[in-house]
Amino acid sequence: MSFATNRLGGLPDATAPDGSEVRILCSANRGSLAHFTLPPRAVSKAMAHHTVEEVWYFVSGRGQMWRRLHDHEEIVDVEPGVALTIPVGTHFQFRSVSPEPLTAVGTTMPPWPGDGEAFAVEGIWEPTV
Repeated sequence: MSFATNRLGGLPDATAPDGSEVRILCSANRGSLAHFTLPPRAVSKAMAHHTVEEVWYFVSGRGQMWRRLHDHEEIVDVEPGVALTIPVGTHFQFRSVSPEPLTAVGTTMPPWPGDGEAFAVEGIWEPTV
């Protein structure tokens, strides 16, 4: 086992399936950590995951997160200091409602497996990214 150390980069490493910018921070055997950015007043695509669950912690901006799993559905306001979970199979979509980017740090468990993990679902807002 080796140690990993990384610094948040200025440019995104990838675009997430939901359309947000992704900056990969670190990955370990049982989870990975990334920084997500959604532009000001933007709306993500609605997605769900086949095998991973996530925990997000918002660090800047203001917005809303919609989540639906089976018969449970909610919209929560998000801002710095708010954390939330996205269980496996949850349909989710998020949007920025502020003039600054909406950013979050997210842990994926297990680590993100790659293409094909996320799949598009019907959301509640019209995506803009």
